[in-house]
Amino acid sequence: MILGIGSDLIDIRRIERSLERFGERFTHRCFTEIERTKSDRRAERAASYAKRFAAKEACAKALGTGIAQGVSWTEMGVVNEPSGRPTMRLSGRAAARLAAMTPPGFAPRIDLTITDDHPLAQAFVVISAWPEDWPRP
Repeated sequence: MILGIGSDLIDIRRIERSLERFGERFTHRCFTEIERTKSDRRAERAASYAKRFAAKEACAKALGTGIAQGVSWTEMGVVNEPSGRPTMRLSGRAAARLAAMTPPGFAPRIDLTITDDHPLAQAFVVISAWPEDWPRP
């Protein structure tokens, strides 16, 4: 069953300006160490950060909290499964919110798709719950 859906679209140039103006202050405030490591080694560094920023916004919408309502940027992080498929790793209040919205006997799943086509980056997040005894797709 679907528990939440979120989407976000961001102008990559906005992230470029934040990177230029604030540098590490911006990246350490908004991104996990895994995200910083991955984005900092990309040729299109700003686009990589923009996709992850959009993913966080989309995830906060899917959680139903938004950023300002108690979930911080670094409590949501884009990670890749061994197959390369992106997903979100939640911690702190974001993980608590996910647990609270997942019905008993179910396990949560976060599906994420991210893309960019300069000057835009986009993300969609679907949070679903699967019976704990079902094989997960």
